[in-house]
Amino acid sequence: MTDGTPAIRTAGASDLDAIMGLEHAAFGPSAWERETMRAEIASEWGRYVLAEDAEGRALGYAGLRAVGVEGDIQTIAVAAEARGRGIGRALLAELLAEAERRGVRELFLEVRADNPTARALYASVGFAEIGVRARYYQPEDVDAVVMKREAER
Repeated sequence: MTDGTPAIRTAGASDLDAIMGLEHAAFGPSAWERETMRAEIASEWGRYVLAEDAEGRALGYAGLRAVGVEGDIQTIAVAAEARGRGIGRALLAELLAEAERRGVRELFLEVRADNPTARALYASVGFAEIGVRARYYQPEDVDAVVMKREAER
């Protein structure tokens, strides 16, 4: 961490306030409810990770849900002031490694149609666009692009 690279660790219940702060800053009106996030962090089917700077400040978080051979990248958010430093990519890499450890063969996600940066990040690690969920993000009425990545055989 002394070189400025954030530490990535498993998130727990004590991280809920930091995660919700990032969630609301990143997603505004479509942010998850606190209790939903609490349940996700505690779920045996998931793993949430937190990126922190050397002083322990939360820079981003991400979550995976994996059941059997299928999984979902539930969410990724990076603090506005920390974007463009590879934190989202590092969080995603940790989730991809976790999915592999859990034997996930097909990994899915939804991403806002109006977020070309995130779409490009996902495509760069092998996700392909497979469909659209119209008006998925509410209350903003923004479509979700569904993406899928298959494990290498």
